[in-house]
Amino acid sequence: MKKTALVTGATSGIGKATAEIFAENGINLIICGRREERLLELKKQLEGKVEVHTLSFDVRDKESVFSQIASLPEGFQKVDILVNNAGNAHGLSPIHEGDVDDWDAMIDINVKGLLYVSKAIIEQMKNRKEGHIINIGSIAGKDVYPNGNVYNASKFAVNALNEAMRYDLNEFGIRVGAVHPGLVHTEFSEVRFKGDKEKAEGVYQGYDPLYAEDIADIIYFMVSRKRHVNIADLVVYPTAQASATIVNKQ
Repeated sequence: MKKTALVTGATSGIGKATAEIFAENGINLIICGRREERLLELKKQLEGKVEVHTLSFDVRDKESVFSQIASLPEGFQKVDILVNNAGNAHGLSPIHEGDVDDWDAMIDINVKGLLYVSKAIIEQMKNRKEGHIINIGSIAGKDVYPNGNVYNASKFAVNALNEAMRYDLNEFGIRVGAVHPGLVHTEFSEVRFKGDKEKAEGVYQGYDPLYAEDIADIIYFMVSRKRHVNIADLVVYPTAQASATIVNKQ
């Protein structure tokens, strides 16, 4: 019987690449994101391979998260895999110059959004005593760097929640794990730099960064292990990166 995965932030980057590799391997999909036109485009791309359902919502909107997930049609109500991928970074400035709206966005999306979606899915996993949750963290949740402050804090929270979920859900047979990538070439930096494409692209110059497909590969590897195997915590760097602040640029 085919499994069903719910992937947040599926309209681009790691979420989109994860949906694609899941479809290639016969996992039915619930793809979620804010940009409905992109969701429909991805559905069209993948639905010849697997069953695909779209949910358009912003993870920081609590009411929308719960109502949208509650609206899933019968064939998609059993969620075997949850990939908490939706997240963002806004701004890069010292704490005393930070924009409060940027802080709110990062806490609301990276922390509260992850909690809302997890809460909406965990109950049915708990009742079945099975399920797999993959939380997408960041090296920023392991290693603080200058001007990262609130983004670091939000990803340290993801790291803590990943561990806490694993402890709390252990008795129900639910596997919980996280991937914490280093520098990945996606739309991430473009969002962080408020649409400044040139500045964003500069982040990935002078070395070979990771790509969304690299992380999606790892996520699929995690969810395709035998049921008694849980890969709990992975840090993944491009070869040129040694820490949050050490990158060998040529």
